[in-house]
Amino acid sequence: MKGPKGVFVCQECGYESAKWMGKCPACASWNRFAEEVRHGAAMVKASSRRSASRRGLASASASSAAGQAAAMPVPVGQVVSGDEERLITGIGEFDRVLGGGVVAGSVALIGGDPGIGKSTILLQVSASVARRIGPVLYVTGEESVRQVGLRAARLDAVAERLLVLAETDIVSIVDRIQTVCPALVVIDSIQTMDDPGLESSPGSVGQVRECTARLMRVAKEEGTPVFLVGHVTKSGAIAGPKVLEHIVDTVLYFEGESTHAHRIIRAVKNRYGSTDEVGMFAMTDAGLEQVENPSETLLSERPGGAAGSVVVASVEGTRPLLVEVQSLVARSAMGTPRRTTTGVDYNRTAIIIAVLDRRGGFAIGMEDIYVNVAGGVTLSEPAADLGIAAAIVSSFRGVPASSGTVVFGEVGLAGELRAVSRADLRVAEAQRLGFERCVLPRHNLKNMARRPGGVEIIGAASVREALDAVFAGVNT
Repeated sequence: MKGPKGVFVCQECGYESAKWMGKCPACASWNRFAEEVRHGAAMVKASSRRSASRRGLASASASSAAGQAAAMPVPVGQVVSGDEERLITGIGEFDRVLGGGVVAGSVALIGGDPGIGKSTILLQVSASVARRIGPVLYVTGEESVRQVGLRAARLDAVAERLLVLAETDIVSIVDRIQTVCPALVVIDSIQTMDDPGLESSPGSVGQVRECTARLMRVAKEEGTPVFLVGHVTKSGAIAGPKVLEHIVDTVLYFEGESTHAHRIIRAVKNRYGSTDEVGMFAMTDAGLEQVENPSETLLSERPGGAAGSVVVASVEGTRPLLVEVQSLVARSAMGTPRRTTTGVDYNRTAIIIAVLDRRGGFAIGMEDIYVNVAGGVTLSEPAADLGIAAAIVSSFRGVPASSGTVVFGEVGLAGELRAVSRADLRVAEAQRLGFERCVLPRHNLKNMARRPGGVEIIGAASVREALDAVFAGVNT
């Protein structure tokens, strides 16, 4: 019988090599190779077990077919269409991100920085489902049963049918899932799970991949939705091989600054819904509370009449958000001016600064410029360009924007203002919160189906024209 065989595996992407390498040729990561010892017999046994499992699944499928012929290709037009069966968790912001609830048999991966609230939100979801629908199995690999119980009591997440299991052996966990038949399963976290058929340590590429595949199979077979908690690396990506995100049905990211109370759940992959929706929560002593009116919450601390502060109308999925963009422009004490951004893309901000300097006539090229989105929110859409430009100019000139003004629009390299989507939704949200003026791209005026009354809508063709409208009536 052959002895153990050592294989070096990149812990970032799963690339395998017969020898240790400093730099991975596949993902260019440094110092990420770790040795995994594989015994020949163990590999054959694992392969046989997988083959037997596949044969078992095939036999089960054949039996369930009740004498029907083998599966044949079916024209897509003949496939029965309809809404997927969804499990409503009872937490509206969480259901919104998932597309209206959890699809039966789906596997979702949720990641985020340590302490951001991943375990908290899943424990609250588990308690809500246990109270309303049926038993929930919460598997913890990092805490004891007592620790989870104490946290559940603090969060008011105690439910009779919420079952807690402290276990890391994936075989035992699968057996418990098939025995309990829960309505929902939570694995906290996938990096602590261990497959005894593999000799590598928990958290390695092989372990994470195999454990996730096992949970995926049992989820599809039993029709039980599974949530996996994933650790993140220093760069903010979910730890483990990228294939992990390809295996699961949904990938959620928990965003937010530790210094802010606001938390945002964003879907970056969703096979059963949109990836544009976000859910907003506020971290309190009693856990995470839903923020049902995020625009009003985000603007509640906005200073009145302050230079460098502008309100931008953004849209996340189907939800309009009014957020405050702040900027500070100061004389540079160095030969190279500083550019610092929080909540907006750094490269996009650099382009806007160049357009203002070259096309707008504002000599800000040698100034230190700081841009921040208040409340810990991240703006990724181009519609925030005009808000960033207006905030920078407001701080540079030391003049506040006209009171009651909301802006949005994409800034082009030629200084033009380009149209953005869902202008009606943005204007309606501004009217709902009592804003009186809205500066937007002129091309959006042609396509607006309705114009809410009580709001003065000003269209602009260029960034310079838009800035003149933003500061209209203000003493400069």
